[in-house]
Amino acid sequence: MKKQKKLHFKVIDDKTITWFKDNNEYLVLENTTADIIKRLNKGISVKQIAETLAKKLNVPIDKTIDFILDLEKNIYQPKTQIQPTLNNDYRDLKKPTTFKHTKYYKVNDVVFKIEFATEYELYLVHPKFSHLETKNSTHFNYTFTVFVNNNFITFFVDDNFIGAWHKNETHYFQGKFSMELIQKIHQKEEKKWMGVFHASAVSNGEKCILFLGDSGNGKSTSLALLQANGFTCLADDFVPINASNQEVYSFPAAISIKKNSLPTLTPIYPELETTAEFHFKKLNKIVRYLKPNNANYKAHLPCNDLVFIKYEKDSDLKVAEIPKIDAFQKLVPDSWLSPKTENAQIFLDWFSSLNCYQITYSENQKMITTVSKIFKNDL
Repeated sequence: MKKQKKLHFKVIDDKTITWFKDNNEYLVLENTTADIIKRLNKGISVKQIAETLAKKLNVPIDKTIDFILDLEKNIYQPKTQIQPTLNNDYRDLKKPTTFKHTKYYKVNDVVFKIEFATEYELYLVHPKFSHLETKNSTHFNYTFTVFVNNNFITFFVDDNFIGAWHKNETHYFQGKFSMELIQKIHQKEEKKWMGVFHASAVSNGEKCILFLGDSGNGKSTSLALLQANGFTCLADDFVPINASNQEVYSFPAAISIKKNSLPTLTPIYPELETTAEFHFKKLNKIVRYLKPNNANYKAHLPCNDLVFIKYEKDSDLKVAEIPKIDAFQKLVPDSWLSPKTENAQIFLDWFSSLNCYQITYSENQKMITTVSKIFKNDL
């Protein structure tokens, strides 16, 4: 009998989302396939499952046996893993004694001292958080240290080594930096978070909506327009959700505004005219940063709606509820999801309760009106 694997199943629409603990992977499966996996995991023999399936589908038993054996092999055969070559032994790694830049960020009543070895490390972090900068402080709660060692961006919190990432993988470092930040701001360890989503979270003070979309679709521009019309930016680009209450927690990064959005937003936010411009060559984008209007970075609110938003020139307003499975397959690839068994089940249950929409627009006011209706459950 095969050793049971830790799996979760959730039927949504006409599919079954299956979670595999071994690699923290979510797969959208046909219900019949998911049912076979359930039976295999309970220790039911291939022959028994094949006989039942052959009768159900009215196909020869040898075909169902072959199908199940292939499925079993894919599930239970150990995956060959090549351990990455260690480029450094971090046990004896020493932090630099001098830093070209030291910044202090204040988030609510928490002060972070951030040490950057050179201009390069500063560039990776500071633009998104410069609005949090406070004067040099003799009192601070945490020290974050960032420096490059042998082409690896190395990160310490206080005297604890957090990790190192090659300079070609700066986004992994930035994600970990943000994760450490939210743990300290909200006093919740990583295991307490259900997930972090590549989205924008907009609130009306009572609940929030998550906006998603491919880069260039106008997600951050829509967020900026909404915050200028009475809504609050709870988080942009990095949206953390707590496992215990499934609420979205505030994240204090600035809103990234691409160059092609400036004609729309500069009349509303004149400060964008003189705000520093940052070129991210690897991402092929030029952005400026807009301070979020959130006055309480301790805020956390429930979320009932996902909106996939797209600005399309000269388009009529199109609003439609979309299949949850489609939304799931768009949401998960860009997300960090907790590998904890209980958190995976919480995520599936939370997701199954959401309303999922697609909005395509060209007229800003129509988009704002539509979002207001979603907040009022009046769509």
